[in-house]
Amino acid sequence: MRVITLNANGIRSAANKGFFEWMVRQQADVLCLQETKVQIHQLNDSIFWPEGYQCYYLDAVKKGYSGVALYTRREPDDVIQGLGWADIDSEGRYLEAQFGNLSVVSLYVPSGSSSQERQAVKFDFLDRFLPFLRECTQSGRHYMLCGDWNIAHKPIDLKNWRSNQKNSGFLPEERTWLDLIFELDGWVDAFRVLNQDPEQYTWWSNRGQAWAKNVGWRIDYQIISPSLKDTLRAASIYKDARFSDHAPLIIDYDYPFPA
Repeated sequence: MRVITLNANGIRSAANKGFFEWMVRQQADVLCLQETKVQIHQLNDSIFWPEGYQCYYLDAVKKGYSGVALYTRREPDDVIQGLGWADIDSEGRYLEAQFGNLSVVSLYVPSGSSSQERQAVKFDFLDRFLPFLRECTQSGRHYMLCGDWNIAHKPIDLKNWRSNQKNSGFLPEERTWLDLIFELDGWVDAFRVLNQDPEQYTWWSNRGQAWAKNVGWRIDYQIISPSLKDTLRAASIYKDARFSDHAPLIIDYDYPFPA
């Protein structure tokens, strides 16, 4: 089973850069997108409804902002749009497809980098999301939570960690929150199980030649139930072409895609 996640930074922009042609060649079973920045009524071109996939979109109320999508090779048993939290759901941040006992989620955690107010929104989201994750753990279902979590976990996960310790995305409180879900609750950072190398990034600022110099952050994850850890087989970050300021994270599982 191949699962890909990408923050598209605008699905129409990514399409213009060849994303969908690349996507079809990957033969992913599920592909999760974040930051689609579009309303579904604007997706009239067939390119946004790739042949061979069931396509699901959850848009933000605000135009040109946030939004998530899921493309699946098989029709899910159920699709859950949102968390039931009006403020977060209006920003289009959570979309879940259920296949048998497996849930694959496209998740876009709020960023706090633009203002103190948005950082407060981010902390509030994390406070509410932690008990939700614990409910997921207790449900007995298998989860793949794929997307832009907007937090780099450890110094290895960003180039300039010393100078970013007071910046959103690498604040001690945010990193401690990830410690909680990994160390206490048993969730698994799928990429790091397979790759412990430094300089493995998924996002690069548009400033200061960050891409050319590989001055990046690893903030895109597939965070999975502990029951799926032994199914991990391969992980890669695709950088041969650029569709966004983020790169696609590709993970292969020895797990039969449920019919």
